[in-house]
Amino acid sequence: MEESKSLVQRVSGWPVAIKEYTQELQLEMRRVTWPAWKQVRATTGVVIACVFVFAAYFWIVDFILQRSVGKVFETFSK
Repeated sequence: MEESKSLVQRVSGWPVAIKEYTQELQLEMRRVTWPAWKQVRATTGVVIACVFVFAAYFWIVDFILQRSVGKVFETFSK
């Protein structure tokens, strides 16, 4: 019976814990320094550009490796 009592006590403490968590979360969110919209657009542009650069790089590397492996298999299959 002792275990169920502690479970009931723990469950009855949840509303208080949730309220404290919510209050601390709101306080922390007030402390956050959010970037300006101009900075968000600029960094988003950099990320998108990097994605395209890396995609092109990996496409080229994949193309070269595909051709190389194809040539090796072609050479040894004759």
